[in-house]
Amino acid sequence: MDYISTRGSAPALDFAGATLAGLASDGGLYVPRMWPRFSADEIAAMAGLPYAELAARIMQPFVGDSLTPERLLELTRAAYGRFAHAAVTPLKQLDEQNWLLELFHGPTLAFKDVALQLLGLLFEEFLGRGSDNLTIVGATSGDTGSAAIDAVAGRAKVDIFMLHPHGRVSDVQRRQMTTVLAPNVHNIAVTDATFDDAQAMVKRMFNDEGMTGRFAIGAVNSINWARLMAQVVYYFAAGLQLGAPHRPVAFAVPTGNFGDVFAGYVAAQMGLPVARLIVATNVNDILHRALTSGDYSAGTVTPTAAPSMDIQVSSNFERLLFDLNGRDGTALAAQMATFEATRAMQLTNAQREGAAALFSSARADADQMSQAIRWAWEASGELLDPHTAIGLHAARSAGLPRDVPVVTLATAHPAKFRDAVERATGHRPSLPARIGDLFEREERMIELPGDYAAIAGYVAAHAVPRAG
Repeated sequence: MDYISTRGSAPALDFAGATLAGLASDGGLYVPRMWPRFSADEIAAMAGLPYAELAARIMQPFVGDSLTPERLLELTRAAYGRFAHAAVTPLKQLDEQNWLLELFHGPTLAFKDVALQLLGLLFEEFLGRGSDNLTIVGATSGDTGSAAIDAVAGRAKVDIFMLHPHGRVSDVQRRQMTTVLAPNVHNIAVTDATFDDAQAMVKRMFNDEGMTGRFAIGAVNSINWARLMAQVVYYFAAGLQLGAPHRPVAFAVPTGNFGDVFAGYVAAQMGLPVARLIVATNVNDILHRALTSGDYSAGTVTPTAAPSMDIQVSSNFERLLFDLNGRDGTALAAQMATFEATRAMQLTNAQREGAAALFSSARADADQMSQAIRWAWEASGELLDPHTAIGLHAARSAGLPRDVPVVTLATAHPAKFRDAVERATGHRPSLPARIGDLFEREERMIELPGDYAAIAGYVAAHAVPRAG
């Protein structure tokens, strides 16, 4: 299996190369040259597998010759052995039709752990075969940062520089990043900036020859294909438990950067019977507008109680547009150049019609989010974080046939957003015992202005240059 860029002009790479590269050299995102597909019988045979074994089975076609099946299984067992629940991503039933897929049982209490615990091991595996250090540069709206830092803290030949918008993440999210004091971890609070601003600086660094020539720069954001690959697995895990391949299942996905829901699209291309992918957004609704009217135009970011969705530029949407437009990299490069110049573009008819075949969307404002939190608490005794509540709002308003189970992806532990949950329910969720001392730990971060030269200069001063 090799990987090609959505913009058509970067060299193809194998799985190891795409994992270490992150963003393609032409500014595009790597995708597999073709989607592997399982037959209904092959999917049925996966029922009952432990999560780590299911993960290795789903991911092996993407890995190709970069890892043996035996080594891949060793890595998935190591990655998912750190989760607090034996099922790794357990399902919970809310009512006759609605289910929660709990993705927050990893070490940092968010769905990003499912991918990043494995990605940290893959980095270490592939870096061990060469002489370069890897300089990871990422931006986070909350959960990616802590999950990525936990995954690579203290690992050999890796330094991580994580940007977050100052004052725009929750106190738990911030502390989960800034209390990791490993020498290879650098937390940067970007002042007077949104997540989109921070992400734009990261993408600029990947295209800055002055930086990429000196440092081996890699990505942990969902622009990294390996991270998306790992997220495909839990769609299969949930589908199998609810009757796949003999029964289609719908998924409601709270999303900002489109990575988590794109993993569901990949699962569908691989043969999982997905009835519908429901894209759930907050008032920062560029994806909802794109899917309902074809209008992909960025507005001003509005801060909300669901900060991981406070995004107006959804990087992974490019992967879907590429697939729906006949995988024409030249055409997509021109389309994305228009967007990057004007922050607005209109989807083509082929893109709109292709998306409508599988995707729908819903937008939730602050009141609708709070109502969903209250409903789950009163109806089933479940506490939901704001992001999951937005997903549940979309699930309950989707109007799907009653015989189609709808799985809402529960993306974060409610204790990561204690204030919002308490306002909606009157009940303040507690942090799990394993991170209960979070607010007594020492913090370490640096504040830098939202200026590319300042960010790049800091990275250059603290990163390890390429060997030779």
